[in-house]
Amino acid sequence: MSIEQQNAEKRLRIQLAECYHLIDYYGWTEMIFNHISVRLPGEPRRYLVNAFGLNYDEVTPDNLLVVDADGQLLSNAEDKPNPAGFALHGSIHSARDDIHCIIHTHTNAVCAVAMKKDGFSYDNFYGAQLFGRVGYHDFEGITLYDDERPRMLDSLGQKHVLVLRNHGIAVGESDVARTFFLLWVVQRAAEIQCQTGMIPGADIVLPDTIRQRCSEDAQSVMTHSSAAQKMFDAAVRKLRKERGPLWKGDEGCV
Repeated sequence: MSIEQQNAEKRLRIQLAECYHLIDYYGWTEMIFNHISVRLPGEPRRYLVNAFGLNYDEVTPDNLLVVDADGQLLSNAEDKPNPAGFALHGSIHSARDDIHCIIHTHTNAVCAVAMKKDGFSYDNFYGAQLFGRVGYHDFEGITLYDDERPRMLDSLGQKHVLVLRNHGIAVGESDVARTFFLLWVVQRAAEIQCQTGMIPGADIVLPDTIRQRCSEDAQSVMTHSSAAQKMFDAAVRKLRKERGPLWKGDEGCV
């Protein structure tokens, strides 16, 4: 591995560890379960992921593991990944070259929307940004089995958000910052939808033309601007201001 590749991996390890800590900071964790994975630079079938058994706030750049698309350990480490839990991530990573990072969550709001037959509403500010960008996959039990992989991929298609019905959500984008940004939009859409359902009275329904324009504008901002990176960096600064160093030797904390 060249010095350039080593430096790129070091930067990616730091950013992924920061993302784990952000998910913990915002309360979007599920104990030791779920994953955030990212493809290694120049390594199309090698990924970084957390060691099974760690809380998200215990993840560091150094204890992230290198796995293949089946979740099998490729790096020398005492800790082990959770191969069964990587089935969803591995299938998407293997099939979608445009998706380099995937985040899977089970937050209350997301799980509540995943329980609803109609799924996401596209009538609030955040939901409208997801119009035409969400795939839905019917529940088949815990995602343990390889035979479910092609069906999950069919459900996702070329979209970047996959609702696992009766289960949770998976989002994927081209890098860590954009994936975090997309997750935040999905989470906000779910939270507002849940709150809206508690208020009596009819909702204002947006026409598809407005939804489509909002969705296209949101995707353009995601793809063609630095907004996602700026948002991610700002969230990490806030995190470090409140929590201090995120791990021993955290050079990002000044």
